[in-house]
Amino acid sequence: MNNNIKVLVVDDSSLFRQALIQHLSSQPGIEVIGYAINAYDAKQKIPQLQPDVLTLDVEMPGLNGIEFLKQLLPTNPLPVVLVSSLNLSVFDALSAGAVDFVRKPDMSVHNSKQTFFEALTAKVTTAAKAKVRISQPAGAAPGSPVPAPATAPGAVRQRTAQGTARPMPFPALSRNVLDSTIIGLGASTGGTEATLEVLKRLPGNIPGIVITQHMPEGFTEMYAQRLNRICNMEVREAKNGDVIRPGLALIAPGAKQMEVTRSGRNYTVQCRPGAKVSGHCPSVDVLFNSIASNVAVNKVGIIMTGMGRDGADGLLKMRQNGAFTIGQDKESCVVYGMPMVAYNIGAVCTQASCENIASVLMNHLKGVR
Repeated sequence: MNNNIKVLVVDDSSLFRQALIQHLSSQPGIEVIGYAINAYDAKQKIPQLQPDVLTLDVEMPGLNGIEFLKQLLPTNPLPVVLVSSLNLSVFDALSAGAVDFVRKPDMSVHNSKQTFFEALTAKVTTAAKAKVRISQPAGAAPGSPVPAPATAPGAVRQRTAQGTARPMPFPALSRNVLDSTIIGLGASTGGTEATLEVLKRLPGNIPGIVITQHMPEGFTEMYAQRLNRICNMEVREAKNGDVIRPGLALIAPGAKQMEVTRSGRNYTVQCRPGAKVSGHCPSVDVLFNSIASNVAVNKVGIIMTGMGRDGADGLLKMRQNGAFTIGQDKESCVVYGMPMVAYNIGAVCTQASCENIASVLMNHLKGVR
């Protein structure tokens, strides 16, 4: 029986398409069953070839990758790995249901090509095991986000435009809780949308949040800007020495390890280039271990969708050092890997769906003394 992952490559560049086909075909366990030169070609071939995974260029002439996904996934929920340049459209495509993405390399630079192909292989392998989550307009289907009242106590940065944040009507947190709590969150595959789902449900007046999302350099800044437009708290890419404070969420920059350290009366982040830890830079384990070791105030750790075990050991150390810890549940994960390992080793106090993590967090914070 052939258990190879069947891949359909969709790209309008013949040269790049051939490079993808040649590399993926050489990988054990992967079989390229065909290619498509554009979205229209892909729509014809998918029913015939029945691939397990699509690699998809986002920017294509005619029907672009985002519109293609919106048409494809409701009837053919295939795992899709985006192959894209540094472009904001990646996040629109992830919102439309793509599982993951990899940044197009400079094909003239050997190290760039090698890194790209290694990442592509890993993401295709992960995507084959992923659960495709199809985005729905709010209120369109069961499980869609439920709009909250137009105002919410503590929502300092209340947004009202369509598609922006709808914070839940949580009671305002005390100044003591805001100033004496640090929240750490880590995610990987599927995490760009899962993290957004959590943050957009929280009020703007929230303890400081530090986030590690596995993402390449360049994309983390654009991701932070996207979250900042949608969420009620301020969100930005972290810079070395940034102070963690209420109402601010800091995203670990791509290709740098982020740690929390004590600096006088404040807690700050240190962001430096470093070796991969648990297979990643930035690494969730690096962030969580630093919180466990360096933070003396109240701590909360949240581990979300992703392949592998990055963050599990760090979350266990956080729990052993008094943190309240939340793991995303299997049903709502795109890939139930990191949260599963964390749960299995006893690092998770409670599991919750992506949609309910904000409520679990706020209920815990209300009880913090």
